[in-house]
Amino acid sequence: MNKNLVCCLLLSAFFGFGFGVKAKGAEESANLTVAIKGIKNQKGQVCLRLYENERGFPLGNSSKFKSQCIKITGNSVKQKFTGLKKGTYAIAVIDDQNNNHKLDRDFLGIPEEGFGISNNPIVSIKTGTPKFEKASFSLTKNQTIEIVMKYSLDP
Repeated sequence: MNKNLVCCLLLSAFFGFGFGVKAKGAEESANLTVAIKGIKNQKGQVCLRLYENERGFPLGNSSKFKSQCIKITGNSVKQKFTGLKKGTYAIAVIDDQNNNHKLDRDFLGIPEEGFGISNNPIVSIKTGTPKFEKASFSLTKNQTIEIVMKYSLDP
């Protein structure tokens, strides 16, 4: 057998190249597609914030894990987040009509723009703002979640 070929095969086996050996400590990743339905406005943008823990959820701007704004082009949009580590996440969405990247609320704290939250929990004066635990989901493989926009509080 050729000496160079033997050397290459040994190095490949040692480093795990081409043999399906996963590097120790390497984390598996997954892709998340967020399908947002029920958008009423045809101008502005929809902004998504992806959180990996409860810190700042759902209104905090500085504690988000990833965020993205998408120009509104119809009554639904999709956004894909790639290469996420497997784990627990929650998403907050706003129909940002004035492009200020935040949910505008009146003096009582009631939203004046459309909003959505993963798992589509009830949002009312009685229930208040949903907690991370209520909106969170486990990402263990590539998946799509659907969020339905709300333009008023639930009864």
